[in-house]
Amino acid sequence: MKTGTQPTHMSVPTISAGRAGLTAALFAALLGGCAVGPDYQRPTLPAAKAYATQALPETTSGSEAQRFVAGKAIQADWWTLFESPQLTALIEKAFAANPTIEAAQAALRAAQYTVQAQRGYFFPTIQASYSPSRTKIAGNVGGNSPGVQGNGSVISTTQNTPASQGGTAPFNQPVVYNFHTAQFSVGYTPDIFGLNRRLVEAFEAQTRIQALQLEAAYVTLASNVVAAAVQEALLRRQLELVEAIVADNVRAVELVGRQFKNGYASQLDLSLQENALAQARQLLPPLQKQLEQTRHLLASLIGGTPDQAMSETFTLDSLKLPRELPLSLPSDIIDQRPDVRAAEEQLHIVTAQLGAAIANRLPQFTIDATWGGAASQFTQMFWSSGKFFNIAGTLAQTIFDGGTLKYRQRAMEETVKQTTAQYQSTVLNAYQNVADAVYAVHSDAAALSAASDAERTAKTSLGLLRKQFQRGYIDRLALIAAEQNYRQSALALAQAQATRLGDTALLFQALGGGWWNKPAQDAKAN
Repeated sequence: MKTGTQPTHMSVPTISAGRAGLTAALFAALLGGCAVGPDYQRPTLPAAKAYATQALPETTSGSEAQRFVAGKAIQADWWTLFESPQLTALIEKAFAANPTIEAAQAALRAAQYTVQAQRGYFFPTIQASYSPSRTKIAGNVGGNSPGVQGNGSVISTTQNTPASQGGTAPFNQPVVYNFHTAQFSVGYTPDIFGLNRRLVEAFEAQTRIQALQLEAAYVTLASNVVAAAVQEALLRRQLELVEAIVADNVRAVELVGRQFKNGYASQLDLSLQENALAQARQLLPPLQKQLEQTRHLLASLIGGTPDQAMSETFTLDSLKLPRELPLSLPSDIIDQRPDVRAAEEQLHIVTAQLGAAIANRLPQFTIDATWGGAASQFTQMFWSSGKFFNIAGTLAQTIFDGGTLKYRQRAMEETVKQTTAQYQSTVLNAYQNVADAVYAVHSDAAALSAASDAERTAKTSLGLLRKQFQRGYIDRLALIAAEQNYRQSALALAQAQATRLGDTALLFQALGGGWWNKPAQDAKAN
């Protein structure tokens, strides 16, 4: 056996030997290949056993108590717990027509196709080519052999008659001929050090991110529709009460105006009452604007335009408060929330890219093979004398690049550290979101209980004052003041009801939205 430096590019003398060498090389690559670089492992995460330093009660305060059930499954269609068919219908419309969902679905499909495209590098590339030509060779001295026919004859210029016989030799006459070349080429890059495997791994993680972002889009869209519906219900109640307050003030101005004419009230009394009326009327335009903007938002969420009428309307009475609320363990939040899962997959991506950066610093192998035929006639290309082949292998290793590949690897190592910290930060934010949502539900219950008590006592006082007015113990102005006081209490109650409904929806979103509990057919469709 010869020793010494082996050539990096060589031809194999026979077809059978070339095929055997190619097969052996592929087999060795498949068996001996390894993916260099670190394999992804979930890093150490901040541990949390509860959502507060002191255990919160399982049941909220007040008459409309809500009970937290630890470990209770979060249903995927959690919005149905508000017992509003109109709300459910609107969310279904949003899922079907909102462009955000369509964009997320397209992004997921694009990521899936990207994975398939990258996986293609695991296989050889096979190409076929056919090149016909027609050539004229100028007259010259001596013969010219541009090609061989399939039957073995040589194409050359035509010899002229010698000068002694009246010809122009040794100059040959030009010749025009056709030439056909057809070949098949096979190229293969064995993934010896796992460069392509790491790239596929990264693209697969990106696909999972897109799938999680699609689920997050569904959860966020449902939450936005619920929030807008609650806002509409609150605004309708506020408009109703403020319009009643305006009507009360109109009656009061009319009453004080008559008293002023009869000398029983001063100009100051009338001015104060007119000012109260103006202030009450001042509240109406902002509420009307907010209601219209909320309706526009709902139309946009369901994929419509502001000029399209919606049959669904919402009031506070049409939205029921869920009485049982799920409460996941902090350790479960890591796997439930799409944003946390996506942050982890992003860490998986950069870990795989670090492996790819390491593999890029190692030798690269390629194997190329060509087989074909050439002749002056198409039908003779693959005759015995027209066939040709070539099999070659290439080994390439970067010797010097100014440190480019080394520093790319170091940059990826720092990117892994950065992404790890970002993942840990996302986990902490998730814990905070859930803790805030749980506390908000408890706080809202207390606020609603207080607002309910205030509204109830104001209503009781109004009832007593009406009886006194009927018996002549108080005047109408005192009764109107009591009615306004009751309506102010009713406004506070409406705000407390809406806040509690909205924060309950935010709790479901903070817990992840239950997307993992979708029916199998829905998950497959998405």
